[in-house]
Amino acid sequence: MTEKDILNLIKKDPWMMKVLKIAEQQNLKGWVIGAGFVRNKVWDYLHGFTKKEVDTPDIDLVYFDPEGNTPEKDEILSEKLKKETGINWEIINEAFAHTWNHRPPYSSTEDALSKWTETATGIGVRLKNDKLILMAPHGISDLVKLIVRPSPNFPGYLPLVKKRVKEKQWLEKWPKLKLNYPK
Repeated sequence: MTEKDILNLIKKDPWMMKVLKIAEQQNLKGWVIGAGFVRNKVWDYLHGFTKKEVDTPDIDLVYFDPEGNTPEKDEILSEKLKKETGINWEIINEAFAHTWNHRPPYSSTEDALSKWTETATGIGVRLKNDKLILMAPHGISDLVKLIVRPSPNFPGYLPLVKKRVKEKQWLEKWPKLKLNYPK
């Protein structure tokens, strides 16, 4: 599976394209929708599942704008879009998100994605002028090989990765996943 294959999967999904068009209309700098939006779609496909909508509890719309919204304003925008669309949005300006993990400031959306918990989670997609663009700072290899690996830029957080795998029931949902970390 290639980047083009991933983008074609998304392009053929009317619900995903609708969500991406809504995100594009927000005019946020350097935005992508990441995490389960892309990851779960690919994992479902590779497991042979066909679902009407991607199995994700929320839409992680992230962007990078040091002059942009505060976390409070992002929360207001998230709630506004939830009321308008019926979809649970989580909108985050990554210019401020580094503080949650006690890290140095991120330099871009891609830099922030590279520091998300797993390599297969730190992947995003955006729509620009009707063209889909994939952002994958660690590449797509782990994603398409069904490998769960902690991000090399997320040091010391292996317990959180293990907790996420267990609480989100990834192995029950996607039994072909391979855990690539010490048990």
